[in-house]
Amino acid sequence: MKSFWVHPFFLVFLAAIASVSVTVQAFTGTYGINYGRIANNILSPDEVVTLLKAAKIKNVRIYDFDHNVINAFSGTGLELVVGLPNENLRDMSANADHAMNWVKDNVQAYLPDTQIRGIAIGNEVLGGSDEFSGFLLDAVKNVYNALDKLKLSHAVQVTTAHSQAVFADSFPPSSCVFKDNVVQYMKPLLEFFSQIGSPFCLNAYPFLAYMYNKDEIDINYALFLPTEGADDPKTKLHYDNLLDAQIDAAYAALEKAGFGKMEVIITETGWASHGDENEAAATASNARTYNYNLRKRLAKMKGTPFRPKNVVKAYVFAIFNENLKPGASSEKNFGLFKPDGSISYDIGFHGYKSSSADSSLLSLKEIRAAGRFISYSILLTIATALVLLF
Repeated sequence: MKSFWVHPFFLVFLAAIASVSVTVQAFTGTYGINYGRIANNILSPDEVVTLLKAAKIKNVRIYDFDHNVINAFSGTGLELVVGLPNENLRDMSANADHAMNWVKDNVQAYLPDTQIRGIAIGNEVLGGSDEFSGFLLDAVKNVYNALDKLKLSHAVQVTTAHSQAVFADSFPPSSCVFKDNVVQYMKPLLEFFSQIGSPFCLNAYPFLAYMYNKDEIDINYALFLPTEGADDPKTKLHYDNLLDAQIDAAYAALEKAGFGKMEVIITETGWASHGDENEAAATASNARTYNYNLRKRLAKMKGTPFRPKNVVKAYVFAIFNENLKPGASSEKNFGLFKPDGSISYDIGFHGYKSSSADSSLLSLKEIRAAGRFISYSILLTIATALVLLF
């Protein structure tokens, strides 16, 4: 067998090429949006994709696994978190084969064309009626194990989102703990998430906190406007906005539970633009102020007073006003956009325009992909030249 000599520099060079890889994350950047569809008058999924690409919103969460939606996101460069609704938890927790089939049918079948980056197992399961609490952990484990067996666990993150109903004594932030009736479910769930590297997902609404505590909370503090803020007497930390305080309350509860290194991600936050007579804070002006200032806050890519190195990431709620949502009028009016795709108020996004103009625009994903291709081409050309040289 003929042997040949390879220059040591070339071996080092090839090792460098081999080490180049793309790290898959469930959240790119700091800003995302929830795509709720409890409405009968909103844009089609294909039109929503056009709207989101024009707005350059890359991270998207849905609350189910609707195939029409998943297909619409195929080849778009947008990154999707699909949801397993609460009513599916019982079956998913009881049967590992069921979980495997669900993952195959609703996640694996659409990869890699649709960039499914996460699965949200239930929504706000704990802290309420306990109807589904006992099923959550096993559902999470079965879905994760199915992903792992399919060699997808490195690419698709498993999480579940919590409301603030899981906390007790959330102000000042350092006093926050998990409620006694939640701990029995929360502790083993956090242990598993710690093992697989999943974050703690929190739905945090300064709007709701203000509505329930108008006499105690300055609305400017809730809207990211200039204010005296609030001080935590234990940590001596100062807070100039309510969302940061809500996030740090979660970090405090996690630390006391033994999970101080776990990241907190905001999976829902927003402000209603219209409400009932007793919801005076639900105005278009306040909603614009909150969401505009939230974008500015996230764009700074900084942490909170208690966790300054953990960059805050948030999904705003939501794309649309949803006319079929039950409850108070405010519940129907969290959308940044009206059902026809026009803006609810101006925070820098453009409304939907029915045209093919967006097809000529390269998404950030496509530009980066092109850049990587060019970089690899250059590297391989240099490597070939080195082989000939040495």
